[in-house]
Amino acid sequence: MNLSLSLRDLPVVVLGGADASRQALARYRKAGAKIAFFDSPEAYRAAVALPGRPALVAVVGGPDGHDGTHDGDWSPVLDHYRALGVPQVSEPAAGPRGHVTLVGGGPGSRGLLTVDAVEALRDADVVLFDRLAPWRELEGLTTARLIDVGKLPGHHRVPQDEINRLLVDYALYGVDGRPANVVRLKGGDPFVFGRGAEEAAACAEAGVPVRVVSGISSSIAVPAAAGIPVTHRNVSHSFTVISGHAPLTDAEHLHLAGLAAEGGTIVVLMGVANLPHLAAGLRRAGLSPATPLAVVERGHQAGQRTTVTELGTAEPDTAACGNPAVIVVGEVVRAAAATGLAGGVTREDLEGFASAFMMESSSGTRR
Repeated sequence: MNLSLSLRDLPVVVLGGADASRQALARYRKAGAKIAFFDSPEAYRAAVALPGRPALVAVVGGPDGHDGTHDGDWSPVLDHYRALGVPQVSEPAAGPRGHVTLVGGGPGSRGLLTVDAVEALRDADVVLFDRLAPWRELEGLTTARLIDVGKLPGHHRVPQDEINRLLVDYALYGVDGRPANVVRLKGGDPFVFGRGAEEAAACAEAGVPVRVVSGISSSIAVPAAAGIPVTHRNVSHSFTVISGHAPLTDAEHLHLAGLAAEGGTIVVLMGVANLPHLAAGLRRAGLSPATPLAVVERGHQAGQRTTVTELGTAEPDTAACGNPAVIVVGEVVRAAAATGLAGGVTREDLEGFASAFMMESSSGTRR
């Protein structure tokens, strides 16, 4: 059950260690509550004025994750407010200082953030984000200082070396000279063309502990948003993910064409600018011009659009496409018609595709 409660101008008692409570206090301040904070039972007992009947009592957990609700020292305080019928909640402790968490934000939708990702953002003091992550949602997910490092497809306003330095500096010195809990929020998964390993190495070299929270890779999630499975029984038994930032070599085109011809799916990330080079290279390498190709733009985001075509006409048919986008090459593209989520596939295509499935399933053959 999710409950929404407005705390604006209402008294809230927060109990917990000063440092462990820093994020919880920030959240209640942001909600507009009138906070009475006590970092120890002694401080509570010594207080001259106490809220008679607050709207809420929040107990902040310690560094070990214990929620503190039944801690013996706080029991008299909690029992007092419980007898008055005051609701009580447990709040997690703030994240450890001097620590970096690399968080995969998925393809950009808040709904595709993992539970670990949401919790890491909640506990952060500083968040460095790029525009491939769900950055528009951050105001509702964290009270941390937000730093836009400006990464967009094909445009990196802040160089990677500078991002590495910022991660280490904020972890060690924070925004007030004290170590901070830092989150680096990235699109997709940090270790899938995300340069997360470089950031982890920079932290390790500086002696900063680092943790990785895996994210849902756009290589799978974005095609799925358009109804395209990257594998399908009797159609595709493998998929290969490549970066489209730079043009491929003839040898790479030949390798990919061979995989696609044998039932593999090719998924290209960040490759719209080099799509003409890719399509021409695959044709030269012998891949049939009739091979289905799709470009899914802004997957799982507002304005999502899918363009379905064939390898032989990819250049003119996708000329209006732009990043962020994922390119899919292979017979699985036709499966999008079954969901009705992708345009450009006719009913005749769907009927032919379904017939091929049934024939192959009954004969036990496999592409």
